[in-house]
Amino acid sequence: MVRPIGNERIVDQVQRTLARDLATHVGEQVLLQGWVHALRHQGGIKFMLLRDMSGVVQTVILKSNQAAFAIAGQLSTESVVAVTGTVKEEKQAPGGIELLAEAVTVLSSAEPMLPIPVIAEKGSENTDPAKRFDWRWLDLRQAEKRDIFRVWTELEAGFRDYLLENSYLQIYTPSFMSMASEGGSEVFEVKYFDKKAFLAQSPQFYKQMAMAAGLERVFLVGPVFRAEPSFTTRHMTEFTGWDFELSFIDSHHEVMAEEEKMIVRSFQRVRDRLHMDIDVPSTPFPSLTMAEAKQKLAQHGVANVRDGDLSPEQERELSHIIKQETGHDFVFVTAFPIGVRPFYHMRLEDQPDLTKSFDLLYRGIEITTGAQREHRAAILERQALEKGVVLDTIQDYVNFFRFGCPPHGGAGIGPGRIVMALLGLGSVKEATFLPRDVRRLTP
Repeated sequence: MVRPIGNERIVDQVQRTLARDLATHVGEQVLLQGWVHALRHQGGIKFMLLRDMSGVVQTVILKSNQAAFAIAGQLSTESVVAVTGTVKEEKQAPGGIELLAEAVTVLSSAEPMLPIPVIAEKGSENTDPAKRFDWRWLDLRQAEKRDIFRVWTELEAGFRDYLLENSYLQIYTPSFMSMASEGGSEVFEVKYFDKKAFLAQSPQFYKQMAMAAGLERVFLVGPVFRAEPSFTTRHMTEFTGWDFELSFIDSHHEVMAEEEKMIVRSFQRVRDRLHMDIDVPSTPFPSLTMAEAKQKLAQHGVANVRDGDLSPEQERELSHIIKQETGHDFVFVTAFPIGVRPFYHMRLEDQPDLTKSFDLLYRGIEITTGAQREHRAAILERQALEKGVVLDTIQDYVNFFRFGCPPHGGAGIGPGRIVMALLGLGSVKEATFLPRDVRRLTP
């Protein structure tokens, strides 16, 4: 423990120990620091459950220890304390270990009436989600909420491991853009000094610039902004995206194969590092064209409500069908019509009304959109005009391809949706540290 004294910092002999490590310190004096999880008074003994980032441990304060006993008697749950004492084996204690307290120091007192329950108790599951997000820092004290971000951390580490081992470079792209990256109205317009700017809907254009720059393989992790007036469990106005792009490809199928390997590595890391019993997907993932997906859905009596695209209900039903037929949780849908894809998606040579693009579904949720991009400037301009894009607004982008650019493709992945589906959460907001949606800008 570090104590400030004047302008100096002195390190005490007793260093902080985490709850998970106490079993290796039986008979030793240790220092615990954390939150008061629960308190129970039993005659001349006070039992305090102390919670830190690693778990919960029982501490025992005897009446004979007058100073510590008095402090414990005034504590409120969720106060932050430091406790020194001796580690003992105790079969009746949680985990078979407890701490016989010698000194208790209050580092920060909590107000006695919590606005939302922190400990799971009867009725706490009925707390209004909006209220829990209002008090998100208290909501996140629950162990199961912390586990969400452990899963996210290991997923991203696996994603990064694969990319770094396969010669990808990490880049960092701007969030301010002079033009909308995805087109349409789902864009946040902001005042940028004496100009108009947009918050990036995607790092798409800059990933492609990296291909023109000769970086060949790049990835990034960063914010994505979508001005979608959506109130579904899958949508937010800001979310974290994983993106990658690679050069010298022959088709979008190479991009799909790369993503399969990234996902397998991510799931393996979650399984191995967190000891979770999860299904690591086998490769190759099942794959259907959009036309084949529509036909299969029709055969199962699922109504078609969107031409050339899948509704959320169709995505769920298609994933259910594929799971029954193959046992697989993932399925690619490819060959989207040009009408539902951006102008920069390359088209199939033998079917120019279709694009070399794909979505990836996981347990009924779209988690990825990807494609081979059109890298030839003249064709790119022609396709933009067909989509009604004013060429003057995209000249900076088209210039990327005027001086030699290899065939390339990539994808954008929504890790929040992966975590949501993997853990069976009710909303992608539950998988997000501080969610932003149409109504929420705080905390």
